[in-house]
Amino acid sequence: MSANWRQVSRSSRAIKKSKAPKSPKPKTLLQKLAASPEKLFSGSFRQQCAALCYRFAPDGAIEILLVTSRDSGRWLIPKGWPMKQKEAHEAAAIEALQEAGVRGKVRKKPIGSYTYLKMLDDGDVVPCIVDIFQIEVTKLAEKYKEKGERLLAWVSPDEAARRVREIELKSLLVDFKPR
Repeated sequence: MSANWRQVSRSSRAIKKSKAPKSPKPKTLLQKLAASPEKLFSGSFRQQCAALCYRFAPDGAIEILLVTSRDSGRWLIPKGWPMKQKEAHEAAAIEALQEAGVRGKVRKKPIGSYTYLKMLDDGDVVPCIVDIFQIEVTKLAEKYKEKGERLLAWVSPDEAARRVREIELKSLLVDFKPR
């Protein structure tokens, strides 16, 4: 019986070995960047602009608007690429309207910035620096470009900091005071 068992065991190993090879797991952002670290140290950061949208709750507490990304569903603040013939604070306001349907009073000077790694549509990874412009939200739109594509949440600064991944953004959110 043990001889038969060895044959069955060898046969099943042969079957396992003959299966088609699995496709490799997709690389993480860090693995892709590690394959070409010169991107991180070449000084070629891409520029983006973001909107830190806030409002005052009835009790006077500050609430910050977070949205989810369309691809991974992680929490972030509305952001995007610079726009031709628009100042950075104007582009941030447009992103807030398109992604979350909010309008308000926009501060023209950034209140801070953060860095992160962006995976482009072609699979390439680029480091980005994001300038953040505060917007005191005064209007909520019924309809907007990306409605239904993202989740929105009005949360405390501490909760906002817990939900986002970027360390520099976490620090800015925890310490946020409207200017």
